[in-house]
Amino acid sequence: MGKIALATIVSLWVIPTTIMVNRIVPEPYMDEIFHIPQAQQYCKGNFGSWDPMITTPPGLYYLSLAHVASLFPGFYFVKAASSFSDMCSAAILRSVNGVLTVVCSIILYDIVTYLKPTLNDRKVMLRAVVLSLYPLHWFFNFLYYTDVASVTAVLAMYLASLKNNYWFSALIGAFAVVIRQTNIIWVIFVACTGIIDISLTHGKHNSKTAESDVSIKLGSAHATGTSTERLNLRKRKIVKSRDIIELSSSSSSSPSFSSGFVDEIRAILLTLWDMKWKLLISFSPFIMVLVAFLLFVSWNGSVVLGAKEAHAVTPHFAQILYFSLVSVLAQAPMHFTVSQAMDLFQMFWKNRPPLFCQMFLALVIGILSVHSFSVAHPYLLADNRHYPFYLWRKVIMAHWSIKYLLVPVYICSWFSIIRMLGKFRSKIWVLAYFLATAAVLIPAPLIEFRYYTIPFYIMALHCDIRDDRSWLFTGTLYIGVNIFTMMMFLFRPFHWDHEPGIQRFIW
Repeated sequence: MGKIALATIVSLWVIPTTIMVNRIVPEPYMDEIFHIPQAQQYCKGNFGSWDPMITTPPGLYYLSLAHVASLFPGFYFVKAASSFSDMCSAAILRSVNGVLTVVCSIILYDIVTYLKPTLNDRKVMLRAVVLSLYPLHWFFNFLYYTDVASVTAVLAMYLASLKNNYWFSALIGAFAVVIRQTNIIWVIFVACTGIIDISLTHGKHNSKTAESDVSIKLGSAHATGTSTERLNLRKRKIVKSRDIIELSSSSSSSPSFSSGFVDEIRAILLTLWDMKWKLLISFSPFIMVLVAFLLFVSWNGSVVLGAKEAHAVTPHFAQILYFSLVSVLAQAPMHFTVSQAMDLFQMFWKNRPPLFCQMFLALVIGILSVHSFSVAHPYLLADNRHYPFYLWRKVIMAHWSIKYLLVPVYICSWFSIIRMLGKFRSKIWVLAYFLATAAVLIPAPLIEFRYYTIPFYIMALHCDIRDDRSWLFTGTLYIGVNIFTMMMFLFRPFHWDHEPGIQRFIW
């Protein structure tokens, strides 16, 4: 019942907004001028044609063919379309993302239910609705971009992995890569987190078994040994119990940050050795996907398909810093709270020497990143239709010192993210998340906030925020941003002097 209600709620904003967008902006806009004609070629059966300006694989077009095929009998019956290719209008192709939006919300619902089984249906639905309203995801529900399909596929892959359906998860992951090739990083991430969860759970199980064996032996010794022997056994029991507690803490799927990172690594390495053949069989599909991707890159000569010069891999370390601030602001009601501030203060106070060194090192790396690896892509500098264009000119480049003064803000944002994730996940999991996010964002030369959507969702799903007021406040914030961006897109068009046509503001 919860999923049906959720699908109904999401449809209540998807359908009318889609109709409004199609009436006011009936022609392809921005990247749609490449995607829509390419999909229409596929609708005509011309699978050999390809626009060299398209950078992503044809996964979205395959989904579109399936969507159009499902609608064609009804349209043909009422004589609204005489052929299959007639169905592939801009409005119909955009509706693919509308359907995927509803599917994505249900997947979010299932992931929240799985990760937080103690939440009731109302709380789960609240979180799924709010996450579905996330502005960088919401806006592209109504345009024919690859973002919604990419997010949906990656989240479906992750959900299947959480349910231990690794072969099915890898299959979905392969299709996610066919939608957008950078999703190979999330395929690797999902495989790694699956291995981490199995390893830590296995280590915890072994710890409990060891504890039981120790208790039995101590009981037997207590009945037969001398008082000196009993004293020595008690000492050994205390030491053994401490080791068991530490291992259990580090092996838990949701340890605190006080658990030892080295213990987690040790538990994982021991499990990898003990269960090497089982893990190899379970996760071999992910290896196949990775090998296939590497073969594709070798054959293609690049990660992207078209426009290779404009999308060449560039070390853009500042991108990972921008992500932290954007993501924290997107969850401002959860990060900018008294309790979160107290948690961060206590964390720094209890671990002053190591955290001071970490903070100093992070600041040095951050300053070097914005100084030497802060990329100003030509598209960013020239295209005033995107909001990052204004943030770059009016904020970051307003004065030469601004980009350096923002570094402590970026670092504090990352510490806040890590702190929130550390309450629910192990240290090694948090490290895997950070590395995956870095691997996706750092090579991207262009500042595009929609690239942040998948890592944001992974972060938001694993932040153990149970305060409904924070979620309601966040949802209200998202609704306000969505109304503003959509009104600007639809009702504040403008013209360029050097190029004919109507231009519109877009993320």
